[in-house]
Amino acid sequence: MDYASIIEKKSSRLEELESFMSNPDFFNDAKKAGELMKEHRALKKLADDWQEYQRVQKELAESKEMAKGTDELAEMAQAELPELEKRLADLEAAVQMSILPADPLEGRDVIIEIRAGTGGDEAALFAGDLLRMYTRFAETQGWKIEPLESNPSDLGGFKEVVFKVAGEDVYRKLRFESGVHRVQRVPATEAQGRIHTSTATVAILPEAQEVDLEIHPNDLRIEVCRASGAGGQHINTTDSAVQVLHIPTGLIVRCQDGRSQIKNKEKALTIMRSRLLEKKQQEEAAKYSAHRRNLIGSGGREEKIRTYNYPQNRVTDHRIEVTLYNLEAFMEGDVDDIVDKLVASDLQDRLAEAGLN
Repeated sequence: MDYASIIEKKSSRLEELESFMSNPDFFNDAKKAGELMKEHRALKKLADDWQEYQRVQKELAESKEMAKGTDELAEMAQAELPELEKRLADLEAAVQMSILPADPLEGRDVIIEIRAGTGGDEAALFAGDLLRMYTRFAETQGWKIEPLESNPSDLGGFKEVVFKVAGEDVYRKLRFESGVHRVQRVPATEAQGRIHTSTATVAILPEAQEVDLEIHPNDLRIEVCRASGAGGQHINTTDSAVQVLHIPTGLIVRCQDGRSQIKNKEKALTIMRSRLLEKKQQEEAAKYSAHRRNLIGSGGREEKIRTYNYPQNRVTDHRIEVTLYNLEAFMEGDVDDIVDKLVASDLQDRLAEAGLN
């Protein structure tokens, strides 16, 4: 792909922004200044990546030519080729990402909701396994986990668990985890060793900000009640559970994990805003091309996106038709391979829609 003409336009815009930023009155409008500085950082990164791309491209061509010889230098050049090719591919992906229109949700933290689906107690246990998987993955990425709400099952799993994940590139890497996750294995409660199929649903909600949507106070009904939980937890506490109803949509959020009524209200409103933002996104997603939705899926909770088969040590992502035979490591948070392939697949489709591939 020839990026030269696109980069030339981006470079002109970068020069224009640098001219604006040198103006003594640039910071008079703090909000506009912040937006322009963010755009400048993105364009500067593109310029740096493009310069490095051209350098590596030249170095790779020289090494390929040198590798045609038969002396020691040719062997050294040949040995360098795989690393240079990978570096060039990574830089090209970075350039491609930068020339596409920015996703307005890029850089957001996310709220993850995991719910047990079909399968009773086994589905609840699987929901707990998914919580552990995402927690371990977050640890490897240096992300922060904040529990928001949970409804434990009697056998140690979760009927529902909600938590926030904060850090760099959280939304970009996790956005395609929304959907139905299917597990095939012999439950601990199965006496005859038969394989059962159970499901859990995962919803990835970009954390909503005040500017995303306006919630009128009159549209909310907030109620306080006594918290309750498995094993009698919170039995002797004051009324601290908070339930929030969004009257126009009928959406309900209940938070009781925190001992403070104020904290539970804050958490409930955070979840409510993100669920309303998700609803708004789904309505807008209906306008997107069918081709893009078919490639990765719309991210809707109704879609079966992945199968975890324990007898075969197999995990299969049905959207990109990728199968790995490292289920044990995958459930311990080693999910980078599939996550990266989902991000790359979406990137290529966005490039196709923009006519850039």
